[in-house]
Amino acid sequence: MIPRIKHIEPRDNFTLYIIFDDNKSVIYDVKDDINTIPSYHNLMTEQGLFKNVQLDESRTCVFWNDEIDLPSDILYEYGTPY
Repeated sequence: MIPRIKHIEPRDNFTLYIIFDDNKSVIYDVKDDINTIPSYHNLMTEQGLFKNVQLDESRTCVFWNDEIDLPSDILYEYGTPY
């Protein structure tokens, strides 16, 4: 089963606070992705882009633009429990 996101909030230092439908909450650090995936670098260089994170209609993916997204299963598995 793909975890569905109930709430997402961008926080300081390129982290996301996420609450899933099962009430699990995590902090996901996007800096590793920014440092390893070339298209993610824009999250650091384009002012305001990171804070403009959005949730897709199915609630199984967060995205910033057509090139930068994160599926909920990655966030669920690799986020630090909060």
